[in-house]
Amino acid sequence: MSVTTQDSSSPAETGKPAGSRTALDRFFEITQRGSTVKREVIGGLTTFATMAYIVVLNPLIIGTAPDKNGDLLGIAPVAGVTALLAAIMTILMGVIGRVPFAIATGLGLNAIVAFGVASKMSWAEAMGLVVIEGLIITALVLTGFRTAVFRAIPKELKAAIAAGIGLFIALIGFVDGGLVRRTQSGPPVQLGSDGTLHGWPTAVFIFGLLLTGILVARKVRGGILIGIVASTVLAVIVDKIAKPGPGLVDGKPNPTGWQLNVPTLPDPLLKAPDLHLVGNVSFTAFAHVGVVTALLLVFTLVLTDFFDVMGTTVGLAKQAGLTTTDGNDMPRLGRVLFVDGLAAVGGGVTSASSATTYVESSSGIGDGARTGLASVVTGVMFLGALLLTPLVSLVPSEAAGPALVIVGTMMIAQVRDIDWTDLGVAIPAFLTMVLMPFTYSITDGIGAGFISWVVIRTMQGKARQIHPLMWGVSLAFLVYFGINLVKTVTGAA
Repeated sequence: MSVTTQDSSSPAETGKPAGSRTALDRFFEITQRGSTVKREVIGGLTTFATMAYIVVLNPLIIGTAPDKNGDLLGIAPVAGVTALLAAIMTILMGVIGRVPFAIATGLGLNAIVAFGVASKMSWAEAMGLVVIEGLIITALVLTGFRTAVFRAIPKELKAAIAAGIGLFIALIGFVDGGLVRRTQSGPPVQLGSDGTLHGWPTAVFIFGLLLTGILVARKVRGGILIGIVASTVLAVIVDKIAKPGPGLVDGKPNPTGWQLNVPTLPDPLLKAPDLHLVGNVSFTAFAHVGVVTALLLVFTLVLTDFFDVMGTTVGLAKQAGLTTTDGNDMPRLGRVLFVDGLAAVGGGVTSASSATTYVESSSGIGDGARTGLASVVTGVMFLGALLLTPLVSLVPSEAAGPALVIVGTMMIAQVRDIDWTDLGVAIPAFLTMVLMPFTYSITDGIGAGFISWVVIRTMQGKARQIHPLMWGVSLAFLVYFGINLVKTVTGAA
């Protein structure tokens, strides 16, 4: 996890003469980044294992939410386009960006599209707005603006973003694993369903957390993937014997059930994907809901996507050691952000919702992935998921969640790059870190960090040290946080 320059290793330092490397090695710079093909394959498989849930979860969000007309996209069709989109865009990220970052439909973004956009128009029109959002994001990359913002972020905030994402994904792991749950009254969250631990799925999560922690601490290569596989095998056995059932039974909570999906072998294992939603896009939303409302919806999607990805990219790049020694840049940054912008466009075109770089890529990086080859492996696995969509549901969140917790532990180490003795730095960094898990939003954490950085550093008499783009972005965040007030003033629904 050390921060090094991607091109810092010479052929002599890696132990392999440049001429002796294979074309695959040279293209992905595998040896140059201190990795091996085996590590990249393991890292790619690990990333897939920790984010394969999106093929199951996205259909539950997008496929079951009615649009304004009461129409549904359907679970099976959304599962197919979700896997297709993840496969294509992740492979492109590997080949063009050459980084171990995987792409899939963005959680949070899909909820905005399902409940904040489609509820006001048809699904085709909602996906049209997603396409427009993606085109705007891509244009910002082509003009250099998105890259410039990345470079304008102070290195201390970048470290805080990486650490905050570590806390955020650890919380996701705990919640998906059932160890941390919401309460009906009292504190917002608690241990288990009633303040205590019980149920076989929770035992599977704890087993996976301890096993993965031991393997990683002992520096076992592929330890995270081994932990996921072993936990999945245990989950299948537990489900066969104890039959804890799903977390929801007839609409009622089952505290001792599996949180997201039941680890049972599906029948059939092979099933042709339903891709009829591809191209189901309309751009008539502006006429049906009004220009102001449509623009506000697009603005919300753009800001959420823009800074969610910015934070994820910063965190993953630092974890993989792909940033420069000063922490302010990374090789091929423009290409990485360009592919991510195209992914948003692709999300609208396929009706899978806006796609984005996945923070779960950190699990593959934690297992040794350092190059785009890992992304290609992950993408190929998603291609396989097109035919094996039922099999993807075999891995329960209780088996994948421990990987996120362990990776969160790795990423929190970035706090060492923050000067905690300077409160003008420490306060914005702290707000960035804690608000990500507390608000369940990477974007909200970044926004709070940006605004507080500009205000506090200015009051310290250090306004000249603030990059002009930090001022502009902070102003945009003020608008973002006050968007509901704007809607009220304009009368937009």
